[in-house]
Amino acid sequence: MGDTLKHTPHRRLILALRERLTLAPTDLLRDAVYRRLWSSILISSLGGQVTMLALPLTAALLLKATPTQMGWLTALEILPFVLFSLPSGVWLDRVRKLPVYIAGELTIGLAVASVPLVWWLDMLTMGWLYAVGFMIGAVNTTAGSAAQIVLTQVVPRHRLVEAHAKNALANSGAEVAGPGLAGALIKLAGAPLALLVDAVMLIGSAAILRGTHVHEVREPHPEPDFWRDLKEGVHFVRGQRLLVALATAVGCWQLCHNAALVVQILYATRELGLSERAIGLCYVGLGLGTISASVLGHRISQRLGSGPTLVAGFAICGLGWLLPAWVPLVTVSPTLRVAAFAAMLALFGVGAVLVFINFLSLRQAVTPEPLLGRMTSTMRWLILIPAGPGALLGGWLGEHLGLRSTLLFAGLGGLLLAALAWRSEVIRTVRQLPKLAAEPTAGV
Repeated sequence: MGDTLKHTPHRRLILALRERLTLAPTDLLRDAVYRRLWSSILISSLGGQVTMLALPLTAALLLKATPTQMGWLTALEILPFVLFSLPSGVWLDRVRKLPVYIAGELTIGLAVASVPLVWWLDMLTMGWLYAVGFMIGAVNTTAGSAAQIVLTQVVPRHRLVEAHAKNALANSGAEVAGPGLAGALIKLAGAPLALLVDAVMLIGSAAILRGTHVHEVREPHPEPDFWRDLKEGVHFVRGQRLLVALATAVGCWQLCHNAALVVQILYATRELGLSERAIGLCYVGLGLGTISASVLGHRISQRLGSGPTLVAGFAICGLGWLLPAWVPLVTVSPTLRVAAFAAMLALFGVGAVLVFINFLSLRQAVTPEPLLGRMTSTMRWLILIPAGPGALLGGWLGEHLGLRSTLLFAGLGGLLLAALAWRSEVIRTVRQLPKLAAEPTAGV
């Protein structure tokens, strides 16, 4: 009797934890197909965290890249979206999306694996890193769009916000564990060799996706016409006020984000003097921020509405980018400056998740399935047009006015964007996912 009483609190704690960890009967992760997709995203994201640190660190530490060169590295990864997004959307609406997604994972794995090989041959240059960045961008232009469409073939449209929040949670888990792993790998083996881990994980992600059964409805035109189909997709986006407003707002956010992204690693290594491992630990803050937003993002969107939550995401990112620019003005404490850098990444993680789970859900909710490829590619094209100039501007500001000036520009830009987006009635008044829009007539 005494032993039973003694262990009762312990047993109650175990039962409570088990109840919290048990999936609800209607949870999306109980669906075997979605669970495979989610697992693939988790593994791919974990490898991507290694590349996110190892590629710029290779440029900054081994090749002594300037801020302008870092800007070009980012811009060349974005350039393929501008060049190829629209035609890739036409092609995607004519083919099965899952094989494109799988092929993309494998191709990016080969691209990142080439960096340690070329480094081992003592032939690594910024030109090679530019080529790898361009290849990654080119593959993501098509395979990334295909991945977004595959989700709509697995999940009912009314549960898209929930699905994107769970996907963001997979990314967030990788962002918590990944930077520490990346920092340790880079410290142990060097930045170039750490990229092999991403290559292996991308191959694993592709293996999980193979054999996944998705429901795809394709209604190809009896006589495919590239230019007609291209104009049909662009006309559909242009005719939806919500899509136009979202593309404008998120495009401006991309400009600010890429300006800040260019100088983040340089700021950490050259102004804060952080080691590769310390940078990896700071990036855990990014993962903590994205996990928080991923867990609560669906509830926040339900409570505030998709539009207001999107605007809140812009503001939170802006506040994050301002932190490192503001803290050195009031203190010279190295500890506080490092804390500000980690807090910047955490706030960015929260804001970015709130932006994208609602942005992706809203644009998919209004688009008929036969137009999903062209809508996705058109929207990605529109929002990434400002990203390249943002990266180049961030590099120029960092080189001529100082690295903190770039973060100040991004922060003030993010807050201004939030204010302007709130004034847009078409964004501010969206509380629930809208219904499907009508398809444009053929031949438009």
